[in-house]
Amino acid sequence: MTTWLNRVFCEDALQGFARIPDGSIDLLIADPPYGLGKDYGNDSDKLDAEAYLRWTEQWVDAALPKLKPNGSLYIFLTWRYSPEIFVMLKKRMTMVNEIIWDRRVPSMGGSTRKFSSVHDTIGFFVKAKDYHFDLDAVRIPYDAETKKARSRSIFVGAKWLEIGYNPKDVWSVSRLHREHRERADHPTQKPLEIVERMLKASCPPGGVVLDPFMGSGTTAVAAKRCGRNFVGFELNPDYCALIENRLAELDKPEPEAA
Repeated sequence: MTTWLNRVFCEDALQGFARIPDGSIDLLIADPPYGLGKDYGNDSDKLDAEAYLRWTEQWVDAALPKLKPNGSLYIFLTWRYSPEIFVMLKKRMTMVNEIIWDRRVPSMGGSTRKFSSVHDTIGFFVKAKDYHFDLDAVRIPYDAETKKARSRSIFVGAKWLEIGYNPKDVWSVSRLHREHRERADHPTQKPLEIVERMLKASCPPGGVVLDPFMGSGTTAVAAKRCGRNFVGFELNPDYCALIENRLAELDKPEPEAA
């Protein structure tokens, strides 16, 4: 019996990884603390640079054996540490993409001594050449005007025109502001749109996604919505309760139309 599947354990991932058999995970989505001193109800984001990079290498080396031979990793990072962490990961995996998440932050003042930082960096890494990647599941449909402009005979029946284009490596998705309907009580909650794109592309239906730093539980919610299994860890008991509430909301029946 698989007792760890579709569970979020309220514990440190470094201890919790032992619950998961090696070679059992299709996709690893990691949104670790960024080393910027944010308050997650504990001291997990208050390491100095050297200790932060050392800790990152520690959890990466504990997590990667859990991936299947054709498994993939997406990791959210800040520009401050992504160069060092990408170099470290390249020694262990093959880098496929550096994805820039444009958070659509409005231009309202900011620093006068540097350019405003409005993006997160996401690394996409794989273990082998035969990694799972379902492009058709994440294509972006063309609008009617674009389709009409491509009406010449050479475009008739073109698959790419009918089902959409490949998402680029710059993802323009609004951050979850306070009034956003998805927003939960977590300082760095990621949008479902981003995590669901990762899942649909890189985890087969019925596959398993591992999130070592569940936070508000977006990975678990996305997995459940997309027909994937999940497992993860979260240190803060308040966030663990938040995750359970978000998952329970998915089980409630849709209100009937009036």
